[in-house]
Amino acid sequence: AAAPSPASPGTSPSRLRTHSAASPNRASNAASQLILDDELRKMFYKDAGMKFQKRSGMLPKGRHSVFGDYPMELAPNAWSTYNPKTPLALMKRSSSAPGLGTYHAAFVGTGGIPRGIAPPPPKAGATCMRPVPVSMFRVFYDRGDLPVSVFHGAGGGKIAWKVDIEKLDYGHYLPIFFDGAREQEDPYRFLAVQGCYDMMERGGPKLLAVVPQLIIPMKTAFNTRNPVVMCTAMKILQTLVVSGELIGEALVPYYRQLLPMFNIFKGNTANIGDQMDYSQRKRQNLGELIAETLQILETHGGEDAFINIKYMIPTYESCVAG
Repeated sequence: AAAPSPASPGTSPSRLRTHSAASPNRASNAASQLILDDELRKMFYKDAGMKFQKRSGMLPKGRHSVFGDYPMELAPNAWSTYNPKTPLALMKRSSSAPGLGTYHAAFVGTGGIPRGIAPPPPKAGATCMRPVPVSMFRVFYDRGDLPVSVFHGAGGGKIAWKVDIEKLDYGHYLPIFFDGAREQEDPYRFLAVQGCYDMMERGGPKLLAVVPQLIIPMKTAFNTRNPVVMCTAMKILQTLVVSGELIGEALVPYYRQLLPMFNIFKGNTANIGDQMDYSQRKRQNLGELIAETLQILETHGGEDAFINIKYMIPTYESCVAG
């Protein structure tokens, strides 16, 4: 079947506008690729589902029904498996961690006789994943306040807009879609990610004025330290920089909010020898994606971009200067 043609000037405003997520270009394929990766991960890993992450508090648990959560006193079994844990509680503590005795008492025996090698220091947990907070996109979508829905057609991977994208208030909707890009559950993630690409594709000059409102959603996504969330947010950030003029320069004052996580995960590259790296084709290698994003920020950030990147990431080398 032929793809739907763009809406003509005489098209009724009430007609749904569908945009495919399976087109050959990289931006439109990002949202549907996440769904395929989830299904492939479930085939290889038994615990790849979201039940364990929801029960441990790493992902939003959602609601028990369309009407909300059941009362705890009336449905205790619905809450029995939910056991939220802090990121530090999920880490393995060393014998020298606070609460397990002093560092000196860990390797000194009776009478001052040493009884072995001193234990290693505890892990700082800088790269430990943090819980993904509930996004405003989930709240607005469940409430029916967003002009978007999933187009359940034969082709699949489509998003239906109830209004023209050009007529949307970018200052209101675009930060909500950016906030939902950190979601790991569909349809929230699919609609949010694909909606970001659709709005950036047709935003034009509207994007520059909304840049300050997009910093907090992107910072929150990076601070989760979740590799999947970080890769998704970086791809959206790259598209945002090249979507209009002066957007890269407008992001320079906000490098202190965006780049701290880049500095931590910059060396997170896969050392697999001569094996096949399938994440390279899907652009899921976190270290390489960070390097690519920094180069795009420097290229489009103007003359002050490099010195600001260098201030936040001292090991970064310029891709422009000779």
